[in-house]
Amino acid sequence: MSNTTLGSYSPFSAQISTEDKEVFINAFEKFVGVNYEPIAVAKQVVAGENYAFFCNATPVYPGATSNPAMVTIFKSLEGHSSITHIEKMPY
Repeated sequence: MSNTTLGSYSPFSAQISTEDKEVFINAFEKFVGVNYEPIAVAKQVVAGENYAFFCNATPVYPGATSNPAMVTIFKSLEGHSSITHIEKMPY
């Protein structure tokens, strides 16, 4: 976890690690209606870890267009991941 300082987010990185992808996939396990594709990630160490994923968000219906979105996920010290916030970003 280099580049991560306690209490502040790391810079965003387009190199999303296997562990980061697992956190993302686990958080979205039962999520339906929109597909989120992570493009970049920043992390914040707290009592666990916060992840901010910059994503392309595409609703699941024919002809849908993608929108940028910021997805915040919390991973507890026990390893459980949950979505804490999703925000549609302006173009």
